[in-house]
Amino acid sequence: MRIDVVTIFPPLLAGAFEHSIIKRARDRGIVDIQIHDLRDHTDDRHRTVDDYPYGGGAGMVMKPEPWFRAVESLRDQGNPGRAILLTPQGKRLDQSLVQRLASEDRLIILCGRYEGVDERVREHLVDEEVSIGDYVLSGGEPAAVVLVDAVVRLQPGALGSAESTVEESFADGLLEYPQYTRPPEFRGWRVPDILLSGDHGAVERWRREQQIERTRQRRPDLLDESDDVSGATT
Repeated sequence: MRIDVVTIFPPLLAGAFEHSIIKRARDRGIVDIQIHDLRDHTDDRHRTVDDYPYGGGAGMVMKPEPWFRAVESLRDQGNPGRAILLTPQGKRLDQSLVQRLASEDRLIILCGRYEGVDERVREHLVDEEVSIGDYVLSGGEPAAVVLVDAVVRLQPGALGSAESTVEESFADGLLEYPQYTRPPEFRGWRVPDILLSGDHGAVERWRREQQIERTRQRRPDLLDESDDVSGATT
């Protein structure tokens, strides 16, 4: 998979993509991540990427010309990919959207700043707008790290175990079950006996019950949307 990220602050992203799962996936050739400076696609000596909004108002708006030049130059290299604008106005990122984007051969991620981008970028350049939540960030860079991390870990071979992504929260519409490790007792708090029993069938049933109960308590909206909550007692 190829991921291109366009930003006016490349250093904000460079370090984030040089650690942990993302770094291993890059080192193994599973994903190719390239960071591009939007200012390289300006045509004035000040490398201007923003201007005052028509109609007045506070703040600055990102100009369309650098965005079109940047994305079109990337698309000229081959696979046009899917251009994603990170914005609070976009579709909220969830696991189903991550899975869909992870199936793409190429993503081009646009990190907006200031009061946003010229509307012509939304209408005529990007394929999709994505938000990571109902709040406002200083720019799209933190959201890009979230999106890239979520997408990369779903690439085949990115994780140590193929089952890791299957059993995580939201993978089947529910939150994940409680996890324990050694020691079996810590400060008087014991690991549930069922997990020490060696009865794999009983463990699976317990985990499913815990998923449903935890989701009911913390995210009942997910439980309403889950397709399969059968086979568990509460």
